Amino acid sequence: MTTLTQEEAHRLFEYRDGLLFWKERPRCSRKAKGDMTAGTQTTGGYLKVTVAQKKYYVHQIVFLMQHGFIPEIVDHIDGDTSNNKIENLRASNKSLNACNSKPRVDNTSGHKGVTWGKVCKKWMARVQVNGRGIHLGVFEDFELACFVADEARRLFHGSHARL
Repeated sequence: MTTLTQEEAHRLFEYRDGLLFWKERPRCSRKAKGDMTAGTQTTGGYLKVTVAQKKYYVHQIVFLMQHGFIPEIVDHIDGDTSNNKIENLRASNKSLNACNSKPRVDNTSGHKGVTWGKVCKKWMARVQVNGRGIHLGVFEDFELACFVADEARRLFHGSHARL
């Protein structure tokens, strides 16, 4: 099985404002007559299509059509997995993509990188860099801990920092 090429993607799809449309209805398509949008929604909110028995995410195909390759990871800049506009997509890797993640569901402070220290009874700030946690300090003031965590993310994660 070969990987989808930019030329093949342009032959099969039309890109319009973040959406992909089939230029021809696939033979195996069960979509209603006239509905030519490409993609079936996954549980994570991504859209997937199948080309030559291989599955692709719509955002991968949109990126391929614009840039000519599919990177290790296509990152949604705004974190919205349904926003496949080309200006919202960028090439990334696993580490950088994690920098752009939303706060964990078990986050109790409401701020990424800031936790309450039960023993010291203060706010603790930390940041992940290349898979390693860096302790940034212990603070009595919540806002200061948030500020320090945000500045560290700006410094270490650059444009991938999610504040």
